Amino acid sequence: MVPRGAARRSGDERRRRPGVSGRARTAAPRARPAVGLVGVLELVAGVLLTAGLVYFVLRPVLRPTLDGAEGEAASVDEGDDPDDDLSPRAVALRALKEIEFDRATGKLSDADYDALKQQYTAEALVALRAEHGTLTPGASPGIAGPRAVAWGQCPTHGARPESDAQFCSECGRRLGSAPGYCARCGASLEHDARYCHSCGARVAA
Repeated sequence: MVPRGAARRSGDERRRRPGVSGRARTAAPRARPAVGLVGVLELVAGVLLTAGLVYFVLRPVLRPTLDGAEGEAASVDEGDDPDDDLSPRAVALRALKEIEFDRATGKLSDADYDALKQQYTAEALVALRAEHGTLTPGASPGIAGPRAVAWGQCPTHGARPESDAQFCSECGRRLGSAPGYCARCGASLEHDARYCHSCGARVAA
């Protein structure tokens, strides 16, 4: 039989194991993170940053189209694709540029180039005259319609075979007698200009 004092001592020893305290045996309550002013500010900053990013990503998609005078003032110089213009004039002029390039790169012989140039030049002239009302649609380029204004000569290439031409068919320069353009260099004149801003020539009154 174990004496009562020894049993009490062994019970005390079991209760007092080395390294284990009474506090450790009870589960310590978890510390809750304190939601303070810093946490709220971080949340607000994150929301604002996300909203800003979404705005800048969706801005090009949701931007309203240009209206009124701004939309009408937009031109080819402001980013429109000139290949989108499918008018007969634009198609014929693009074809002329393409055959020039094909001839320069050796894809077209001189005989083919001459035949295509005559064809596309005639088409371009018909389209240009139809736009300006100097040729009735469907008429051939050899039969001239009513002539609005007799234009001048190219300063480089002289008289043009088309008497109502506004541009030289050789170099593309605007003919000098076109209204609103310099007679010497063909540059566009400002409203009520007395001298050409490009070459300095005096403008006829």
